[in-house]
Amino acid sequence: MFRDRRDAGERLARVLEGQNKPHPLVLALPRGGVPVAERVAGVLGVPLDIVVVRKIPVPGSPETAIGATTAEGPPLFDGRALNLLGLSEERLADTVEAEQAEARRRVRAYRGGAPQLDVAERDVFVVDDGLATGMSARAALTALREQDPASLVLAVPVGAPSAVRALADVCDQVVCLETPSDFGAVSLWYEEFPQVSDEEVLALLGRAGPDEGRAP
Repeated sequence: MFRDRRDAGERLARVLEGQNKPHPLVLALPRGGVPVAERVAGVLGVPLDIVVVRKIPVPGSPETAIGATTAEGPPLFDGRALNLLGLSEERLADTVEAEQAEARRRVRAYRGGAPQLDVAERDVFVVDDGLATGMSARAALTALREQDPASLVLAVPVGAPSAVRALADVCDQVVCLETPSDFGAVSLWYEEFPQVSDEEVLALLGRAGPDEGRAP
């Protein structure tokens, strides 16, 4: 059990300190991943940026993710879940478009027009507050892999064991402090788990480490 996202970030940072990466960079999945990643970046003394991902919900069930997409896509889907629910990617095209538009809005809101930090040849730690299905993390890692990082590590405080195992194929390493067999949901493993606002994200990014190395 973690007290809150700050506590989780500090505990995660203590593990990541031993990685000794030569050119580290921390990327957070907003919104919940930002308070965790801010502490990781602060303890390690490395730059912090964001990688915005949006879940693609099942029609009529907004809390159930069947896929995920970055601002520019292409979207990733859980093919097995699509088949079980009798859905097609074509039927979800409008939903994907709406989620990508929201992802672009968040990128503009959080970066204020500044370009993304360049991940090429950097040792990238992708940080979130937890893994449930892992779809958001998979979309983020897949998009980042195409930008040629030197190494790509997913780092989370807690995760469903199945999600942790499944993501090993899209990054070099998954660092997860807790993988409870009775996982249930990310929020169950935090004493305090409030919603994170855009304003909090901006404040945390504003006091994060150096921002050199932005892509042109």
